[in-house]
Amino acid sequence: MAEDVKPTRKNLMAIEDRIELSERGHDTLEQKRDGLIMEFMDILDQAQDIRADLDENYQIAQRKINMARAMEGDVAVRGAAAALKEHPEITTQSKNIMGVVVPQIESSRVRKSLDQRGYGLLGSSGRIDETADAYEELLESIILAAEVETAMKKMLTEIETTKRRVNALEFKLLPDLHENKEYIEQKLEEQEREEIFRLKKIKAKKEEEEKAEAEAEADTPEVVTADD
Repeated sequence: MAEDVKPTRKNLMAIEDRIELSERGHDTLEQKRDGLIMEFMDILDQAQDIRADLDENYQIAQRKINMARAMEGDVAVRGAAAALKEHPEITTQSKNIMGVVVPQIESSRVRKSLDQRGYGLLGSSGRIDETADAYEELLESIILAAEVETAMKKMLTEIETTKRRVNALEFKLLPDLHENKEYIEQKLEEQEREEIFRLKKIKAKKEEEEKAEAEAEADTPEVVTADD
């Protein structure tokens, strides 16, 4: 509250400095918020495309495995899956997007040649190979979707945090500081007017005293000595 602030020149200067600093911080946060929103919209566009590819790849993989099970049998499909010796490797790194640290997921050994799948040419069929291709492509889509959607969540959290900070400055801190500034200025003006009024009274009183002294001296009769 403004009444809690002591109305002094020193406090006025301190509040003016805080207002200037807060306004610069507000402008910086607004720029960051707007930049984050633009980056988020770009990632959102990517996420929508990736999600569409993921859904499509999932449907293709499901059709392929259903066909392989129907034609080759469930045992053959499970046997081909169990023959895999080298599993995909996932590594995560970090990248910075406007101050937000988001994951960057890298994968290896997702796509495999026929001999790398472990079941061999004689123990397989074209349908099982097509199923393996489809699921490898689906796995790549899942990894990419995980990276993009995690980045979206982190950026959305940062956007909300930045928006709250902007609103706190714009609707709470800065109005309070301006209110305190106006209160101090008003009180200082009142003090200045009171001081001017006091000085005028002192001056008027002094002038009255000087005038009274002058009149008293004028009314005093001049003493004549015998020598005169």
